[in-house]
Amino acid sequence: MRTNGSDIVIKNKKASHDYEFLEKFIAGIKLTGTEIKSIRAGKAALTDSFCQFTNGELYLKGMHIAEYWWGNLNNHDPMRERKLLLKNRELRKLERKVKESGLTIIAIKVFINQRGLAKAEIAIAKGKKEYDKRETLKRRDADRELDRARKK
Repeated sequence: MRTNGSDIVIKNKKASHDYEFLEKFIAGIKLTGTEIKSIRAGKAALTDSFCQFTNGELYLKGMHIAEYWWGNLNNHDPMRERKLLLKNRELRKLERKVKESGLTIIAIKVFINQRGLAKAEIAIAKGKKEYDKRETLKRRDADRELDRARKK
């Protein structure tokens, strides 16, 4: 039951508004059977998710994956912590940057790759100030107006 993978993408839309992305990584996610089935059905949300180190391993916290409809008593906990799978040098690099400069790691999107595996795109991010958010909105509106003017 492998799917194309490109049609299932769960995005964290709020993240680009609240954070400035400095560096992006792709990580695997350690999931149970009912969790991957729910993600393939598109029943997941990343709104308040973030990544945190525990004992040298990176975990994705705050990601909601709805319980699988056909699951039984062995269904998963929707808000449990999920381990992210990265290479050791990437983990050390991320941990060093988070400890040094007070940056945070957030999940940008979760998708199914061509092989049918769930992957998370995470980023080292710096929080935006209120005036930065307003500036981004103004720039986006100006670009939209220019595109409309060009099309006419």
